[in-house]
Formats: sequence, structure tokens, C-alpha cells
Amino acid sequence: MTGITLKKLGPGLLFAGAAIGVSHLVQSTRAGADFGFGLIWALLLINLIKYPFFQLGPRYAAATGNSLLDGYASLGKGVLITYLILTILTMFTIQTAVTVVTAGLAVQLFGIGLDIAIWSVAITFLCAMILAIGRYKVLDNLMKIIIVTLTISTIVAVFFAFRESIQTQGMGNPKSLMQIIPTDAAGLAFLIAFMGWMPAPLDISIWHSLWTLEKGKTEKGSLRTSLFDFNLGYASTIVLGIGFLTLGALVMYGSGEAFSSKGGEFAGQLINMYTTSLGGWATIFIGIAAFTTMFSTTLTTLDGSPMALTRASQILKIGSGKFTYLFWLVSLVVGTCVILFFFMSDMGFLVAVATIVSFITAPFYAICNYLAFAKADIPEEAKLSNAMKILSLLSIVLLIGFSVWYLITLF
Repeated sequence: MTGITLKKLGPGLLFAGAAIGVSHLVQSTRAGADFGFGLIWALLLINLIKYPFFQLGPRYAAATGNSLLDGYASLGKGVLITYLILTILTMFTIQTAVTVVTAGLAVQLFGIGLDIAIWSVAITFLCAMILAIGRYKVLDNLMKIIIVTLTISTIVAVFFAFRESIQTQGMGNPKSLMQIIPTDAAGLAFLIAFMGWMPAPLDISIWHSLWTLEKGKTEKGSLRTSLFDFNLGYASTIVLGIGFLTLGALVMYGSGEAFSSKGGEFAGQLINMYTTSLGGWATIFIGIAAFTTMFSTTLTTLDGSPMALTRASQILKIGSGKFTYLFWLVSLVVGTCVILFFFMSDMGFLVAVATIVSFITAPFYAICNYLAFAKADIPEEAKLSNAMKILSLLSIVLLIGFSVWYLITLF
């Protein structure tokens, strides 16, 4: 794409930074470890289904100069209030889940034997300080380095894992390439959790629209630039999702070893999985890559919810200006710390709750994104193609169907 420089990119890489975290390091790796290559269909399908609604974030912002939250308000006050309530109910659990994984990796990387809850609190406060001081500019610059580092390290690890597998087992076990639809309760619960956060919860499309507007304050972009930036970030989440699933399949599948639900133990297994492929020399390199990945996720999620809640409060005109970004940031930090002291390092439970809730609420965000865009005054060149409209409507039906299917299975 001529004319598009690295400086102009940003929101799409922030999206990738927020997405490539628990869904990839935890869920994709565990999918490969438990099912081999059998859930690649689920990874590709959910990325296709969610694609139109994630794309509407930057498309709406670039075309209208407003965020998706303004679009939600155009659908009725009740829609925006529903978003506000859903965000407040889920943001603490989501933030805690990603922070615990980050803390587990910090324990393994730095070797300081502090309690994982103490690490989690320290990381939360560090991220809050960074955001309070630097906000978007810090996120923008940091993410470009992190995404490149993670992509290179993951591709190298997959290459060596494939080489090791071929050397020891020939071309591997053909059965592991068979696609699987879990039928037992535990398998179905994992499938829903896996798809719930792959590549990310749909409400991140709202953050993306706000980041696009923030980027526009310092670097004037165009619809073409915004969509290229988004597609680059989205493609990286798919490639890395397959990469982590592949590592789990090649290194862990059939080994008899299962991933722990405890943050510190899981982090150790994750790093060992990499070093099994690359050798012991790679422990520090991989540890840093994994830690920076989760640190970026912790940082972007800690920014996203307060940013969105601030804008929602402004539109709804509640709090008489008291519900500022700093207010919501402090609230999220305090709420996260409280949950940490109740649940400690029970990462498995936190991740399961957060991802399942994200999956069940996905139809709400998909419908709102589509209707908000359809109702807005959009320039002709920014409108959706007929193919994208068909994909959007079909995806909405599938998301509703998946949610109903899960609830029927659950109850």
C-alpha cells in the first residue's frame, strides 16, 4: 500500500495488542494441547464471523468522525445504557484475568518469588501510572515494537517445533489433523470460551473507534489507511492464533500433560513449551516476548474500558462531568485489586467466566454495530459492499444461534 507509512498505523496494532493475549497465549495454546489441530475450524470460523463487526469500529470512526458509542446513542438511550451496564459488570473480571496471566509470566521471567496477587497489583498500578501520564502516545509507540517482537518469536518457535516433530515422528500423527466438534460438557464449555475471546470480545470494536479518533488528532488519516491498519492488525491475530494452537498441538498434544489453571504454573508450562521447541537458550527470549504480549494486553484493556465509559458518560450526560477518564481508571484499578484478593491465582475460573460472558453478549454488539452504521450518514465510498452486508447478516444469525445453543446445553 503506497503512501501508508508505519507512522500512520496505530489503532489496528492497538487492537492486535488487546486481542493477542489470553485468547492466544492461554486459549489457543490449550486448544492445541487438548485437541491437536482439531479446533482450527473454530478459530477460522469465529474470526470470519466477527470480522465485519470489528471492521465497523475504524470504518465508522473514519467515515463519520464519531465513535461507535455515538452510533449506539443514535439507536436509543437504552442501547447505550445497556452497554454501560454490561461494561461495568464485566470489565473487572476481564482485567483481573489478563493481569493474573501477566503476573504469572512475570514470576517465571524475573524469578522473584512474590505472591502472584502482589505481582498482579504491582502490574496494575504500573499500567495505571503509564496511562495517567502518557495515554495514547505511549500505547501507539509501544505496540509497534511488541507486535513485531511477538510475531517473529512465535513464527520461529513454530518452525523449530515443526522441525522437531518431523525429526522424531515423521510427518506426525494424521489423526491430529482431523477437525473435532466436542460433544462432552467440558469440551463444549471450552469451545465456547475459546470462541468467546477469539480474537477478542466484540466490544473492543468500540475501543478501536475511539483509538481511531485519538490517532486522528495527531496524524490525519483516511478511510483507506484506517482499514489497511485494521486488516493488518486483524491478520496478525489470526496468524498468531494459529501459531499458538500449532505449538500446543506439536509440543503438548498426546504428551499426557495438561495445562494448569493456576497462573504461575501455567506460565511455567507455556515457557517450557517454547523452550522444548527452541532449546534452553531461548528461555529469556521467549519469556520476555510472552510477558510483553500480556503486559500490552493488560495496558490496552486498562485503557479501553475507562476510555469508553468516559465517552458513554458524556453522551448520557450523567455525573455532571465527574465521571472522567481518571475516575473510571481508578475505579477499574480498585475493583481489579479487590477481585485479586478474593480469587488470587485461580486463572482458569476467571478466564472461563470472562470468555463465556463475552461470547453470550457478542450478538448484542454485532447487532448494535451493524445498525449504528446502517443508520449513520455515511459517504458513498465508505459504505459496505453487498458481500459485506450479506456476511454481516449471516454472522449475526450464527452468533445468536451459537449463544442459544450454548445456553440450551448449559441448562
